[in-house]
Amino acid sequence: MTRHWVLWLVAANLAVLVALAVVYPTAMVSPGPLIAAHHDLATACFSCHTPFRGAAAAKCASCHQAADIGKRTTKGIPVTVASGKTAFHQALAGRDCMACHTDHALPAFAGRPRTEFSHALLPVSVQADCASCHTAPATSFHRAPVAQCKQCHTTSRWKPASFEHGKFFALDGDHNTPCATCHVGGDTNTYTCYGCHEHQVAGITAKHTRKGIRDFTNCVACHRSAKERSGHGGRAGEGHSDGDD
Repeated sequence: MTRHWVLWLVAANLAVLVALAVVYPTAMVSPGPLIAAHHDLATACFSCHTPFRGAAAAKCASCHQAADIGKRTTKGIPVTVASGKTAFHQALAGRDCMACHTDHALPAFAGRPRTEFSHALLPVSVQADCASCHTAPATSFHRAPVAQCKQCHTTSRWKPASFEHGKFFALDGDHNTPCATCHVGGDTNTYTCYGCHEHQVAGITAKHTRKGIRDFTNCVACHRSAKERSGHGGRAGEGHSDGDD
């Protein structure tokens, strides 16, 4: 007898839940209110959802044309792109809108999930071309023509950056000095090897000209560390040792 009462109680609860879902679908089924831009669709669930299948990217595209996203609104009004941002949806490999976007704000106690953009959504050719979406910061270091974003940054996280100075010049021995010693005024786009007691203009000029080296304005082209003293890179005197420098 007790078992029958339990079954009836479970059935009654299910019936009440179904009834509430039909009468108050937003409160019982919706994960939260829509974002402000989609407020007009609050009672038009099927504008985005297909019964028993959820939201579909195809329905997003019925209002948001990929070619216009980030450039024009759904009403055709040009979008003013904020500084440092750019339209990139046109380069996406697929059209999986829900991979990054959610239109519902969860209840306050649950918090709002943060969906981060993934560079894996872009074609490989675009992933390697950072400048197609990003504008380099207005600093002397980032103005360097040889600068490549991937030398310091990764697509998984912009910060912290990991610049490897050794790829350009190894800071070994007496060269492990403050940046301003070589990059005067904090301008990392230029450098000088002059100023130290062993690196005076007259002395460096005399040593290089004795060996027939005429072009030595770009020191790191031949000297990649304190231990590398042989000329290379197509300069005069290539292969000669500069052991007394």
